[in-house]
Amino acid sequence: MQRLSGRNRNLLLAAGALTAAYLVVRSKTRQVEAEHPPSGKFIAVNGLRLHYQERGSGPAVVLLHGNGATSQDFRLSGLFDQLAYEHRVIAIDRPGFGYSERPRDKIWTPEAQAAVLAEALRLLDVRQAIVLGHSWGAMVALAMGLDHPGLVRGLVLLSGYYYPSMRMDVALSAPALPVVGDLLSHTLAPLLSRAMWPALTRRVFSPRPVDAAFRRWPKWMSLRPKQLRVEAAETALMIPSAARLHERYGSLTMPVAIFTGDGDKMISPSHQAERLHRELEQSELHVVPHTGHMVHYVAQDAIAAAVRSITEQRPGIDYPQPASTEEPRTLH
Repeated sequence: MQRLSGRNRNLLLAAGALTAAYLVVRSKTRQVEAEHPPSGKFIAVNGLRLHYQERGSGPAVVLLHGNGATSQDFRLSGLFDQLAYEHRVIAIDRPGFGYSERPRDKIWTPEAQAAVLAEALRLLDVRQAIVLGHSWGAMVALAMGLDHPGLVRGLVLLSGYYYPSMRMDVALSAPALPVVGDLLSHTLAPLLSRAMWPALTRRVFSPRPVDAAFRRWPKWMSLRPKQLRVEAAETALMIPSAARLHERYGSLTMPVAIFTGDGDKMISPSHQAERLHRELEQSELHVVPHTGHMVHYVAQDAIAAAVRSITEQRPGIDYPQPASTEEPRTLH
């Protein structure tokens, strides 16, 4: 039997390593989904299945999470429960995140997501809502305000990216590529991302330590192959989305509350939140001291007060309340 050449031996070793990585990722994905099944309800919107969590009664507040997260982020931070004392709170897994679907035959811009979410709210009998978005979710919230102004009573924007700027993380969008991206997202990308997880979480919470509640976050929910592809796609869409949206901000007429941490290492407060505040005369800017990107783990009281203030400014219109305000049952 002929001995393998050095090149062929390296190819076999690489194939073996990729196979081992694939098996580990598949095992971790199955395990985390078994340990953390859907905790809310599902709604079908034009054939698209969205997962959402709902609690409380009163004026509606819709929560839109950032890139890499799910609606569970608002539960861990305590903001979901705090708002539910006075409001009907609906936290949605944006398309592709958590247990919401995201067809791959469409580019899921903020505007595209806003259209689907607006229809979901109408199906849930929400005629008007305060829309709160964190990070990437803030762009979707803005798109809802721009494209569906009759539905949006006011906006609460947390740590958002509003204007195009140079970003180094665009280089991490390889898992969004066809074919190569699928290979990476099922093998090496989740393992590399898991190794980077401690440093990333320290960065998003810096200058504060990582919040104790966030330490309970099921890491592999964010590292599943299908979600990694979505995260990479949204990273690649950030700059063009902000470039397109910011030309329309002047048409917003509803109240806007803008929150930013003065120590945010992910998004520059001066280039983003402060600039948006200067452009929107009807906005209020809240700079949270000694805080990074995850302001909803620090400023729950101030955020709840801003939501209440918008409710008082715009009484809104009545809409049907959910039949029950109990915790939604888990669906399998």
